[in-house]
Amino acid sequence: MLYILIVGIVAGVLARLISPGPNNPGGFILTAVLGIVGAFLATFVGQLIGHYGPDQGAGFITATIGALVVLFIWNRLVASRVIPDIGNK
Repeated sequence: MLYILIVGIVAGVLARLISPGPNNPGGFILTAVLGIVGAFLATFVGQLIGHYGPDQGAGFITATIGALVVLFIWNRLVASRVIPDIGNK
Protein backbone atom coordinates (compact mmCIF):
# COMPACT_ATOMS: atom_id res chain seq x y z
CA MET A 1 0.00 0.00 0.00
CA LEU A 2 2.75 2.46 0.91
CA TYR A 3 4.64 1.39 -2.20
CA ILE A 4 1.64 2.25 -4.39
CA LEU A 5 1.31 5.66 -2.73
CA ILE A 6 4.95 6.56 -3.25
CA VAL A 7 5.04 5.26 -6.82
CA GLY A 8 1.74 7.05 -7.49
CA ILE A 9 3.09 10.41 -6.38
CA VAL A 10 6.16 10.07 -8.58
CA ALA A 11 4.06 8.75 -11.48
CA GLY A 12 1.64 11.67 -11.15
CA VAL A 13 4.42 14.23 -11.34
CA LEU A 14 5.98 12.42 -14.27
CA ALA A 15 2.62 12.14 -16.06
CA ARG A 16 2.08 15.86 -15.61
CA LEU A 17 5.47 16.57 -17.15
CA ILE A 18 4.82 14.19 -20.05
CA SER A 19 1.43 15.64 -20.98
CA PRO A 20 1.54 19.41 -20.59
CA GLY A 21 -1.55 21.27 -21.64
CA PRO A 22 -3.87 24.09 -20.71
CA ASN A 23 -6.06 21.93 -18.43
CA ASN A 24 -3.37 20.31 -16.30
CA PRO A 25 -4.33 19.99 -12.67
CA GLY A 26 -2.80 22.74 -10.62
CA GLY A 27 -0.74 22.20 -7.56
CA PHE A 28 1.31 19.38 -6.17
CA ILE A 29 -1.49 17.91 -4.06
CA LEU A 30 -3.91 17.42 -6.97
CA THR A 31 -1.12 16.06 -9.18
CA ALA A 32 -0.12 13.61 -6.45
CA VAL A 33 -3.73 12.51 -5.91
CA LEU A 34 -4.25 11.90 -9.63
CA GLY A 35 -0.99 9.93 -9.72
CA ILE A 36 -2.03 7.82 -6.75
CA VAL A 37 -5.41 7.15 -8.38
CA GLY A 38 -3.56 6.14 -11.55
CA ALA A 39 -1.29 3.78 -9.63
CA PHE A 40 -4.28 2.17 -7.92
CA LEU A 41 -6.03 1.90 -11.29
CA ALA A 42 -2.97 0.24 -12.82
CA THR A 43 -2.68 -2.13 -9.86
CA PHE A 44 -6.38 -3.05 -10.05
CA VAL A 45 -6.31 -3.68 -13.79
CA GLY A 46 -3.02 -5.59 -13.53
CA GLN A 47 -4.42 -7.85 -10.82
CA LEU A 48 -7.68 -8.25 -12.74
CA ILE A 49 -5.92 -9.56 -15.85
CA GLY A 50 -3.51 -11.69 -13.82
CA HIS A 51 -0.35 -9.67 -14.46
CA TYR A 52 0.14 -8.93 -10.76
CA GLY A 53 -0.52 -11.15 -7.77
CA PRO A 54 -2.91 -10.14 -4.98
CA ASP A 55 -0.04 -8.76 -2.90
CA GLN A 56 1.76 -6.93 -5.72
CA GLY A 57 1.43 -3.33 -6.81
CA ALA A 58 1.88 -1.80 -10.23
CA GLY A 59 5.37 -1.08 -11.39
CA PHE A 60 6.65 2.41 -12.04
CA ILE A 61 6.02 2.40 -15.79
CA THR A 62 2.54 0.90 -15.46
CA ALA A 63 1.66 3.36 -12.68
CA THR A 64 2.81 6.22 -14.92
CA ILE A 65 0.59 4.92 -17.72
CA GLY A 66 -2.30 4.69 -15.24
CA ALA A 67 -1.61 8.27 -14.13
CA LEU A 68 -1.60 9.41 -17.77
CA VAL A 69 -5.00 7.75 -18.26
CA VAL A 70 -6.42 9.44 -15.16
CA LEU A 71 -4.89 12.78 -16.22
CA PHE A 72 -6.43 12.40 -19.68
CA ILE A 73 -9.86 11.69 -18.16
CA TRP A 74 -9.43 14.68 -15.82
CA ASN A 75 -8.53 16.94 -18.75
CA ARG A 76 -11.55 15.77 -20.75
CA LEU A 77 -13.87 16.40 -17.79
CA VAL A 78 -12.43 19.90 -17.36
CA ALA A 79 -12.64 20.60 -21.10
CA SER A 80 -16.31 19.59 -21.19
CA ARG A 81 -16.89 21.66 -18.02
CA VAL A 82 -18.20 18.70 -16.03
CA ILE A 83 -15.80 19.71 -13.28
CA PRO A 84 -14.40 23.23 -12.71
CA ASP A 85 -10.85 24.07 -13.75
CA ILE A 86 -9.32 24.61 -10.31
CA GLY A 87 -5.79 24.78 -11.69
CA ASN A 88 -6.15 28.12 -13.46
CA LYS A 89 -7.76 30.29 -10.79
